[in-house]
Amino acid sequence: MRTIVFYVMICLFGLSVGFAQTDTISFDNVNVIPMYENTLLHNQRVVVANGKILRVEDMSNTSKYSSAKRIDGTGKYLIPGLHEMHYHWRNKQGGIQRDLKLLIANGVTTVRNMAEYDWQDHVAIRDSIGKGQLMAPNYYTSGPYLQSGDLKTSADVERVIKQHHKKGYDFIKIADNLPKDIYLEVLQKAAQYKIPVMGHAQREMDLEFSLRMKSIEHIEEFVYLFSDEQRKDSLFLKKTVQQIKNSGITIAPTLVVFDMIVKCLDDNFFEKLKEKEAATYMLKGDYGYWASDENPYRQSLKGKVINGMDALPLLESYFEWMKNFTKILADADVPIMTGSDTFGFVVPGFSLHEEFQFLQEAGLSPYDILRASTLTPARYLGEMAMEGTVSEGKNANMVLLNKNPLEDIKNTKAIEGVLLKGEWLDRNQLNGLLKEVESLNQ
Repeated sequence: MRTIVFYVMICLFGLSVGFAQTDTISFDNVNVIPMYENTLLHNQRVVVANGKILRVEDMSNTSKYSSAKRIDGTGKYLIPGLHEMHYHWRNKQGGIQRDLKLLIANGVTTVRNMAEYDWQDHVAIRDSIGKGQLMAPNYYTSGPYLQSGDLKTSADVERVIKQHHKKGYDFIKIADNLPKDIYLEVLQKAAQYKIPVMGHAQREMDLEFSLRMKSIEHIEEFVYLFSDEQRKDSLFLKKTVQQIKNSGITIAPTLVVFDMIVKCLDDNFFEKLKEKEAATYMLKGDYGYWASDENPYRQSLKGKVINGMDALPLLESYFEWMKNFTKILADADVPIMTGSDTFGFVVPGFSLHEEFQFLQEAGLSPYDILRASTLTPARYLGEMAMEGTVSEGKNANMVLLNKNPLEDIKNTKAIEGVLLKGEWLDRNQLNGLLKEVESLNQ
């Protein structure tokens, strides 16, 4: 049955894959970055079958899997599959498969959709993936993005949260502008239905209220939570970071999307945005919109004065502060997880690796960045038992790299192949996915 299901998925994706899920696969002589600690295991054998990691052992051990399909890992590095924890399907044209191909080709084996728009049904997508009807990363989703206009009364809260429970969404996502009484009711009602609440910080309330959520999306939120004076006050920040750590909340910085906004306001950087490699995989009409002066950030912010300062240098200063604050949080061991808020020139899959590079630029070590995309989100999702590390008994979701990411995080882009739910996709097959997406953009 598994082989038949996978054959159907292959047909859907136009792939020719050599190893069926029932095959035993052995990665031989590979360097393993297991991620349960900051270590590198040299010359290992990693054996997988039926979607699980069976063994991680030194090559000096006698192999019990002589009939396994062998992949030469000499000089290569095996890491857990990556998590894109702030994804949006923004373009109906081409279907969800288009984005899923981009994610897989970039080593993403778990993705969390962060809002359901009127024309979408992400629970149906998630369920199709779970049934093996669609080849895709592990899939999680929030419901519609809830704003103050959606939750005006207690009756609204009761109705909306009940709908989320009935539909089966994994998360409730809220905006920054809920009245305090409504916000507190959302938290209470969601707890009754056991649905985690996450999203934007509540900017008009004390920080402690926002820390009651499961995660705050965007490090940018702290720019608005704190005053200009507080952002410059090291003692205030030290005390506040301890409060954030004590709460147990997880933070998803999404630096890459803010960088795009800033670059849209600078003519020189805007021209470079149009030429970035990932732009090749944007839909033609989408690219035309974002590459023109119709770009919403150029229209609404370019040349504008905000708080007595031109928008460009103001946002540049915000961005530098955001990177610095991300480093302060990471140094305090506040849980950080990776996401990129995919729209415009923030292209799914590729944007996650850009986020990695901004985190490295902020001062995070490559290991801490990898942890933010593997172990931390696995723990956040309640999947630590089966995901997040390369170790015996875990799901076989891994990425084989040609270069060591612990030396430089940009090496996560040097992907030789992806093991998705036990299925091996080599570099040629990943290139095939990218070509299929590119062909839709003509």
